[in-house]
Amino acid sequence: MPVGAKIFDVAFTVFVYLLSAVILIAALMFASNTSPDKSLFGYRYYTILTGSMEPAYSVGDMIFVKLTDAKEINVGDVITFNPSQDSDAYLTHRVTEKLENFEGTGVTCFRTQGDANNAEDSFLIDSSRVVGVVTFSLARVGYIVRFIQLRWYLVVPVVIMIAVLFRLLKHYFLMDKDEDEEETAKETPKKNGEKAEKQVDSDTEKDSAAADEPETKSEPQPETAIKAEDGKNEKESDERVSENKGS
Repeated sequence: MPVGAKIFDVAFTVFVYLLSAVILIAALMFASNTSPDKSLFGYRYYTILTGSMEPAYSVGDMIFVKLTDAKEINVGDVITFNPSQDSDAYLTHRVTEKLENFEGTGVTCFRTQGDANNAEDSFLIDSSRVVGVVTFSLARVGYIVRFIQLRWYLVVPVVIMIAVLFRLLKHYFLMDKDEDEEETAKETPKKNGEKAEKQVDSDTEKDSAAADEPETKSEPQPETAIKAEDGKNEKESDERVSENKGS
């Protein structure tokens, strides 16, 4: 598999897992957010909708509020509370004053103010309307979770479209690999044929070189030398005959 296809395959797998985790977490948060009495591991989450707490928290940030007893809340803490029992809205402001046993009622109240506001809130918050203290936040994540919660029916088509896109890209890189392999397969016989032709040419050159070399043959002795030797033999024979007659 080409490097590009591997990268897209890994990226797609990571994306699917992350998206699944986000959807699961959003579903859990949605379930826990349907009632003020519910929480997820002792935390509730909210999305910042106004800029009253800037620069600490901006619009679209997701804040996580730990359910906290009023006795543990101090001045300077950022708390989330319900400003009115007749409304489902929640505010997140900083505590500027803590009033224990307010007017002898035994109730702890808090005076709050947004970091970006010029004045304190015009109302006091009693402990029964306080959710808890903000512990941490995720920038702009609130937009995503809120979109999934309110437009969950659009998430599935988007996921399918992204999955198809990744598959097409992966298929594209795999096609490039197949084309490269085909070209390599075509070039291999050609190279082998060239090598065979070179070998044949080399053998032909060797045969030609061998044919051009002079042949070494034994030359016959000259006829004069043979005749002289024959005359010598005849002379010796005549001499022997003469000697025999004289004896």
